[in-house]
Amino acid sequence: MLDQVLPAKQVKTDTDSLQHWGKDWTNGFEIAPSAVVFPNDNRQVVELVRYAIANQVALVPSGGRTGLSGGAVASHGEIVVSFDRMNQILDFNSRDRIVTCQAGVVTQTLQEFAQAQGLFYPVDFASSGSSQIGGNVATNAGGIKVIRYGLTRDWVAGLRAVTGTGALLNCNAGLVKNATGYDFRHLLIGSEGTLAFICEADMRLAAQPQAQMVMLLGVPKVGDLLRVLANFSEQLTLSAFEFFSDLALNKVRAHRQLPAPLSAPVEYYALIEFDELLLEQASRAFEYCMQRSWVVDGVVSQSQAQAQALWQLREGISESLAPFTPYKNDLSVCIAQVPGFLEEVDHFVSTNYPDFEVCWYGHIGDGNLHLNILKPAELTVDEFMQMGHAMSPRIFELVRARNGSISAEHGVGLLKKDFLNFSRSDEEIDLMRGVKQLFDPHQILNPGKLLD
Repeated sequence: MLDQVLPAKQVKTDTDSLQHWGKDWTNGFEIAPSAVVFPNDNRQVVELVRYAIANQVALVPSGGRTGLSGGAVASHGEIVVSFDRMNQILDFNSRDRIVTCQAGVVTQTLQEFAQAQGLFYPVDFASSGSSQIGGNVATNAGGIKVIRYGLTRDWVAGLRAVTGTGALLNCNAGLVKNATGYDFRHLLIGSEGTLAFICEADMRLAAQPQAQMVMLLGVPKVGDLLRVLANFSEQLTLSAFEFFSDLALNKVRAHRQLPAPLSAPVEYYALIEFDELLLEQASRAFEYCMQRSWVVDGVVSQSQAQAQALWQLREGISESLAPFTPYKNDLSVCIAQVPGFLEEVDHFVSTNYPDFEVCWYGHIGDGNLHLNILKPAELTVDEFMQMGHAMSPRIFELVRARNGSISAEHGVGLLKKDFLNFSRSDEEIDLMRGVKQLFDPHQILNPGKLLD
């Protein structure tokens, strides 16, 4: 019956396609959609929702499938709605610096479009070459430049989205000021496709930044990372402040066959990006940190190629860990809480799971930590995932004690929905369910994600 909604060439039901489009980067979930569909435009998305209502079938949105919380997994015969064909940049308003794009536009494509206009789209992360704008908006993606440019939310000027009733909403339409009640744009940002399917987005662009330089610092103590951050932030505006552990560095170096960046190993590393014109201030900050032994070594890029090589050490971590089937947690606490929290988690894992390797990296400049616990070779994936799911509540208790979030930027999806109460009160969850009921009364949009 789907052929009554879409042409046959826009529907796939073969096993390979179902397995390919029915999942994201999350491990441990069954993949069992009934079909994959590829709408071209908003009208076809509306028709798909109406079809789903009439036939009591669920829909799962699929973008670049780079998610890490199971938000794009189809396990119960759902129809996967891929936005791969909705990949056009539709309009550009140079005066307002707003570009209108379909949900399937790849993040890197938007970045390159902005550059061609002499402008800049600043939301960036390792998966920018495959993630899509619709997915970025649906999860409020952050990335490596949040410390200076903020999250995806800060760059969304308007949205077109289809609700679970088949209504096409036009939210805000690019306005700077719009004081006419509830701003559904911001409600849909980060809603993981549970309230509406994002079809088009009006994205703001920024002025091109100055040429950037990258500095890599060796930091022996986790507590000194914040001292380094504070000192650099006092003397210059940072574009990024990332950190990773020596274990993370070793995994990247082995995976990509890279040389050691510093003369000797250090427990932690800080990767800092800043405007080239601020090199003198950065050098003063580096010397200040060295004098106090907060930093024991460092290197600064002398060319764009060297800057990219240093960024490889951070951006290659997730890929290098993939062969170890990591159990991932994407957590956040207030910046001042980071060292204490990190040490508490390390102590918990080493005490209770001494055979597990703990690999840390993240955006310490905004309090976002990526915790990766690596699977021992003797455990099966199912055994290890069960153990990870069992340890998560203990880790989330540490998050709750510091008023943090169990998901900083990857969303809740399937992976963390059972733990939502560690970051949200019962009253908040009840309100969220009420909003879900209003937008999706038939419970057809990405069911089982975020909320039961």
